[in-house]
Amino acid sequence: MGEPGGAEARGAVSALRPRLVALGQRLAASGGAGSDDTFLAKGSATLDKLKDFCNEGKEHASTLLQLYTQAVLDITYFEENQLVDEDFPEESSLQKVKELTCILSEPEVLVRECNINEEPVNILGAELLECLYWRKGALLYMYCHTAKERSEWLRENIAIFKKCLNDGVHYLMKMLSFRCPLQLNEDVSLKDSARLLSEGVFSDTHLLAMMYGGEMCYWGLQHCGEEKQESLETTDPVSNSDLGCRSKSVLLDFRETGKNMLEKYVAACEGPLKGQGWNTAAAKQMLCYLMEPRN
Repeated sequence: MGEPGGAEARGAVSALRPRLVALGQRLAASGGAGSDDTFLAKGSATLDKLKDFCNEGKEHASTLLQLYTQAVLDITYFEENQLVDEDFPEESSLQKVKELTCILSEPEVLVRECNINEEPVNILGAELLECLYWRKGALLYMYCHTAKERSEWLRENIAIFKKCLNDGVHYLMKMLSFRCPLQLNEDVSLKDSARLLSEGVFSDTHLLAMMYGGEMCYWGLQHCGEEKQESLETTDPVSNSDLGCRSKSVLLDFRETGKNMLEKYVAACEGPLKGQGWNTAAAKQMLCYLMEPRN
């Protein structure tokens, strides 16, 4: 990174200003700083601090971008909770999910816009990027969980449903990829914590991501089958939801991806985490379905 006040910081301030206005508008629409919601209050405080830093011009670009990311996470969390509380209204929730997914992709877009010659993980840090991808994946998981129960909607919108599942699993896989699993040599005693780290489980959220991803693959195979739909990208209003609403995602093999994620989940829950309250019954049931011979 350059010196505070250098070209990178000036570029970040310039790119941030319109985004701070937009984020402030979202905050106001959600109840603003006067809301009693903890996350809105945190988001408001972070936004105020970020505006001050931009005006002062003394902070590193990385500091500004990290604060922006935290504000995005807090302010959108309130909106996500509203969607969940309202049970994802059929007529409006798809557009809202797309909108929130795009906003949660903005920090990475911002890093690229600022022409910082670093990977986003080196600017934002693994934890913040994991949060962004977890939130995008979990949001699509919750949306699909509701949508799959609306049989008439599902019949008419199966391509949209499949794309939402596909994007959601991609986000969760990406979330699981930022910290490489710990490589253990043969001399290391496989204590429980070391085994978890070697399997890429760094927190409860990592474990949940494996379960959610596996379950979404199960829904995909159950409702969409195994055939690939080449027209997915052009028929689907959420087709631009990946990576800042700009790129297309590769279609997954739901069967193989689901098996891989659920097997890791079961291995962790019945191994190092045995007796810690993690249930594997549903995961095993889905694994049985995913392991059935292909037609």
